[in-house]
Amino acid sequence: QVQLVESGGGSVQSGGSLRLSCAASGVTGSRYCLAWFRQALGKQREGVAFIERDGSTTYADSVKGRFTISQDNAKNTLHLQMNSLSPEDTAMYYCAADTWTYYCRPGRPSMPYWGQGTQVTVSS
Repeated sequence: QVQLVESGGGSVQSGGSLRLSCAASGVTGSRYCLAWFRQALGKQREGVAFIERDGSTTYADSVKGRFTISQDNAKNTLHLQMNSLSPEDTAMYYCAADTWTYYCRPGRPSMPYWGQGTQVTVSS
C-alpha cells in the first residue's frame, strides 16, 4: 500500500528558500515515478518536478533552475528544494506517485497516489 506524507511547508519572503520532504512507503517496482504537484487558488493543478527510479528528473518551465527534486532511497524520502521563491510559487504542494509508468514528466495531469499536501506561502 502506497502512503505519502509531506512536511516542510511554511511561509517565506520573496527570494527565500524552502525544502519540502515526503515520506514515501510502498512505492516500488522497475518503473515508478515520484513527483511534486502544486495548486494555487483558482488555478489548475500543475506538475512541477518529476523523478524516475533511475534518478532522471524533469521540471516544469516555471520552476526550472530554481527547484530541485531528489530522492533518498535509503530513507524512502522525496525532497523538493525550492530556491529564489516568488509570490507566484504560493500554492498547496502535493507529493504524488505512480508505481509503474512510462509517463513521468510535466504535462501529466494526475497520479494514482497523493499525499495530503503542504502549504507554501511566499510574500513579497
